[in-house]
Amino acid sequence: MPETTVTEVAPDLFRICTFIPDFSLQFCQFLVKDDEPLLYHTGMNGLFPQVKEAVASVLDPATLRWISFSHFEADECGALNQWLEVAPNAQAACGMVAALVSVNDFASRPARILEHDEVLETGQSRFRFRATPQVPHAWDAGLMFEETRGALFCSDLMHQLGDVDAVTEEDVVERFRTALIEYGKGPFAHYLPYGPNTESILTGLADLKPNLLLPMHGSTYKGNGQQALQNMAQMLKEELGK
Repeated sequence: MPETTVTEVAPDLFRICTFIPDFSLQFCQFLVKDDEPLLYHTGMNGLFPQVKEAVASVLDPATLRWISFSHFEADECGALNQWLEVAPNAQAACGMVAALVSVNDFASRPARILEHDEVLETGQSRFRFRATPQVPHAWDAGLMFEETRGALFCSDLMHQLGDVDAVTEEDVVERFRTALIEYGKGPFAHYLPYGPNTESILTGLADLKPNLLLPMHGSTYKGNGQQALQNMAQMLKEELGK
């Protein structure tokens, strides 16, 4: 099995990462240690044992309270029911469309539905939910911004190929462009849509002024997240807005 690594990318915020060589892709989950611990992304069912072991290196998995993700997809929430079984007080936290269309039918107990701009407090942390339909993809998509750390959980935005460093201050937008170009050559060519609301959604995310960007696939970015998101919006317009 591929190795799973754990890196503390900010105080009490841990990046759990497994590189899958067959896809040349990292799959990352993010664990926030707090009074009510939160796991962002569950990983696929097949990764559950090693992701659980990684979580256990930080805290008791049974103490998880919140499990969140962007949209209904295997790497986002495929192992949700396994986590709900391990953590008896845990509950999914997602947007209304995700909960009503998919999650509440799939999950062993109902999700907490978050409204656009609602804040979920877990102790010291404040997770602001943003509904972002079709960004990165899927009509149920949403993203979380942890206000005390300035951390934006990006899901598939800033997607990077390869077994890259856990944290970088280098330009991740050009890495994302490279991934889009590579994906454009194969069956996943249209995995990111570009619609009439894409630019305004990305502008709203940039206006949060994050200093930490946490993509599921690739390095965590530390730096001027607002500028990176603005650059990404322009890049997506160039590559996909045609």
